Amino acid sequence: MSDAHKGMLQGDLQDQKVKDYKSDLGVTHTHTVTLPGIRTQSGYVFDEIELSYQTLGKLSHEKDNAILVCHALSGDAHVGGISPRSGRPGWWDYHVGPGKAIDTDKFFVICSNVLGGCAGSTGPASINPATGRPYATTFPPVTIRDMVAAQARLMDHLGIHKLFATMGGSMGGMQALVWAVDYPNRVHCCVPIATCMAHTAMQIAFNEVGRQAIITDPNWNQGHYTDKHRPEHGLAVARMVGHVTYLSEFSMKAKFGRTLQRETKPEDLFPEFFAVESYLQYQGETFVKRFDPNSYLYITKALDRFDLLDKRAPAEVFKNVKARFFVISFESDWLYPPDQSREMVKALKRSNAVVSYLNLDTPYGHDSFLIQNPEFARALGNFLRSEYRNQRSLLKKATQPILAAKP
Repeated sequence: MSDAHKGMLQGDLQDQKVKDYKSDLGVTHTHTVTLPGIRTQSGYVFDEIELSYQTLGKLSHEKDNAILVCHALSGDAHVGGISPRSGRPGWWDYHVGPGKAIDTDKFFVICSNVLGGCAGSTGPASINPATGRPYATTFPPVTIRDMVAAQARLMDHLGIHKLFATMGGSMGGMQALVWAVDYPNRVHCCVPIATCMAHTAMQIAFNEVGRQAIITDPNWNQGHYTDKHRPEHGLAVARMVGHVTYLSEFSMKAKFGRTLQRETKPEDLFPEFFAVESYLQYQGETFVKRFDPNSYLYITKALDRFDLLDKRAPAEVFKNVKARFFVISFESDWLYPPDQSREMVKALKRSNAVVSYLNLDTPYGHDSFLIQNPEFARALGNFLRSEYRNQRSLLKKATQPILAAKP
């Protein structure tokens, strides 16, 4: 076993050994569907697209309980339950399931791998029907809005005209916001978590470091690499850089401090091998096994290009929005700091949107929405239950017969 594997530390669901992990959802499956194509914002026309997706729970007779969970950069459609292929739990299994914050006894949960992804959806590794070869870097630029347009095709396929909620953290929060803005009549409530309306220079800078690590890898070959010669080193470094931004100083100190991973070996270039180095190397090693380097390039660029306001006044952007918002941020998140969420809340309030805001003082950084976090789970669950009761009450009133006035 490599030193990096020895360095895998117990912590959040993404990092722990999972052979003994039991999900309340049991083994769950993803599906892939071919959908009508879309025209991207760049003008490229897909005649058809494939999306990988997962559904959990049962759609109500009224079709009023559907929640679309949108994943972050490194996520996929497998949001909950145990994967039959990898044996690993879904990336949000802590919060999706029977009796959990996103209660699958009450809600019908949908999660799809984004357009441009590499876990079953059309992306750079997919075969271009025009050439019979992988798109690679001939794949068109995609945006967050393109990803949402593809999800809208999936909702049409599933027969869901209106979503009870759209939600997600980080890049998932951006998608949830676009749903509320671009499809105002199809969303009852929107929960953007640890996200923003547009990247800052610092956020773009971290992504660019990751992209440069990939494209300067000798195996990248202008994006036309093979399975045997992939730019794995560059992708691993990109993941390592990104993962540092997901943590906080507190969590780094608590997990690692200055602990040495092992005794020095004669062949070591440097005398100390710290636990944090081992952990990051493990993160890089495992990531390259499941992610396509070109997808990483395309998705990070979509993140950087995202601008919800796009030089427009908030009142103009949000004028047709009907969703009720619950914005959540984390005090220790320095990748998407609370100030960006507060800016979003101010813009929504000035546009007369119904919005609640919660900043949680959890010390675990950007990853606070992914790990076991009772305070976060409680707040999210309470909001969803309250809003679902509110929605059903409004629908009941709307369908009650109008009583004739007494003479």
